Amino acid sequence: MKFEGKVAVVTGASRGIGRAIAEELGRGGASIVVNYRSGAEAAEQVVQLIQAAGGKAAAHQADVGQVQQAQGLIQFAIDHFGDLQILVNNAGIIRDGLIMTMKEADWDAVLQTNLKATFNCSKAAVRHMIRKRYGRIINITSVAGQMGNPGQTNYSASKAGQIGFTRALAREVGSRNVTVNAVAAGYIDTEIWKDTPQTAIEALLGLIPLGRPGQPEEVAKAVAYLASDDAAYITGHVLTVDGGMAMH
Repeated sequence: MKFEGKVAVVTGASRGIGRAIAEELGRGGASIVVNYRSGAEAAEQVVQLIQAAGGKAAAHQADVGQVQQAQGLIQFAIDHFGDLQILVNNAGIIRDGLIMTMKEADWDAVLQTNLKATFNCSKAAVRHMIRKRYGRIINITSVAGQMGNPGQTNYSASKAGQIGFTRALAREVGSRNVTVNAVAAGYIDTEIWKDTPQTAIEALLGLIPLGRPGQPEEVAKAVAYLASDDAAYITGHVLTVDGGMAMH
């Protein structure tokens, strides 16, 4: 129970990678705030799974791309569980398209949900963590932010932005015992890929030395390590969980 007595906020935690992270930290003893923007039933399912395993959890609806809602989420965690030690910025969307046809609204939506939300939640959480002189912030980025991806200039830019944000914030708050790291996920088997043509999936698998998609639980294990005291001397790091896809 390495997270006994710790409180964690996981954004976008009602499904996929976020859900796996919430469950992993919950199994480790943390009290979990399961954030979601839509899909209250799915979020409540995650809460019930954590509680059934003996953990503590509560769901909270917020569009973390909106600053006041992000602030409200962090305040909810502090009010409901009495503290906040771990923030996982996982909320993310895609709006793919070639740049010649990409709508400005699709660019703005991806940057707001993926990057501005990371800023919004981190700013609110850091105030509390600095006062307590303890904190773990983990940003869920992507190999798209490291190597780029055609048809995803918006997504790749948002994820590269998260990496730069991670390193800059790590330098700002390190002296207060707050670490800031990122996990760059590769092709992970979640519903985000459900509409992708099989030919594209096969081409993607051909880029992965391990030859298979990753599982959300494998990303969650990496996050749990960075959130733990075992990783107390690691900050500003990007841990790539991609089966070797982005090796360089």
